Amino acid sequence: MPPETASPAPVATRKDFISDQDVRWCPGCGDYAILATMQNVLPKLGIPRQNFVFVSGIGCSSRFPYYMETYGFHTIHGRAPAIATGLKVYRPDLSVWVITGDGDGLSIGGNHLIHALRRNVDLKILLFNNRIYGLTKGQYSPTSEFGKKTKSTPFGSVDYPLNPMSLALGSEATFVARTHDTDVKHMAEVFQAAGEHRGSAFVEIYQNCVIFNDNAFQAIDEKQTRDDMSLVLTSGKPLIFGKDRNKGIRLKGLEPEVVTFDPKSPPADLLIHEPHSENPTYAEFLSRMDLPRFPVPMGVFRAIRRPTYDQLVNEQVAAAIEKQGPGNLEKLWSSGDTWTVAAEGGKT
Repeated sequence: MPPETASPAPVATRKDFISDQDVRWCPGCGDYAILATMQNVLPKLGIPRQNFVFVSGIGCSSRFPYYMETYGFHTIHGRAPAIATGLKVYRPDLSVWVITGDGDGLSIGGNHLIHALRRNVDLKILLFNNRIYGLTKGQYSPTSEFGKKTKSTPFGSVDYPLNPMSLALGSEATFVARTHDTDVKHMAEVFQAAGEHRGSAFVEIYQNCVIFNDNAFQAIDEKQTRDDMSLVLTSGKPLIFGKDRNKGIRLKGLEPEVVTFDPKSPPADLLIHEPHSENPTYAEFLSRMDLPRFPVPMGVFRAIRRPTYDQLVNEQVAAAIEKQGPGNLEKLWSSGDTWTVAAEGGKT
């Protein structure tokens, strides 16, 4: 008789990632599109459903784990990256996703976000940026524009906004990308690229809050203006945009500039998109491009390879065990209240 073989695991579908919880966001919220896109993308990653974990902090976006039929944690304000780091180090086989917002991730959680990125923990961090505090009813956030009038800044904010992409690049994240909630196809491509990346993957999502900050990204959301106001990044291709594909980006000294040309003969000196360079200078140029002077770049800004924090930590643990043997926590715990430290040469 031939040996018995295990039947292959069934291929997961979008339905397998939809939980039985009622989705409760405001009608018209961009979070619905992000959720549906994520449920479509995960089956394409080839990872068993039981190996996905979603970790969130506090905010409208942090309801996300309830709506995913995966493991998940709804944690405390700003601390999702820290909790996700502990989980990933202990269980490096898991695909761990962090869901956060511009308030949760960049204000109280800014420190945790920075260090998760600089350590290159193998986490996929999605930052929903609607430039407002939505859950607490419309206060200005770290990404709100200068002069923003809200309930907490009735005369206009005097804070300069934080740039999430520059922060991620400055923290040495190995994957940095941006997308927006009204372009589902583009969003799916970015999510899949992040999911396949080995290391810290940071994705900023422009997400509209219809109640407290409606039309925050109107210029790049509407089909009539999107092509002229945004720049879709494609690896190895020149930075060309515009409805007629007749505009591009080149360098003038150390400054980028927009040039207009005949689409049949684009200039040879246009910048070529290269997200795989170890030098982050080019990606920094992209992170600083914004309306009204420049189109808003959309896509993968940077994608490089480095050893991950969880990999290096577990290699250290394995090396220590091989040299000293496995530890015994119970023996250590009951070994007494005092101990002697031997000085060099064995003398105490």
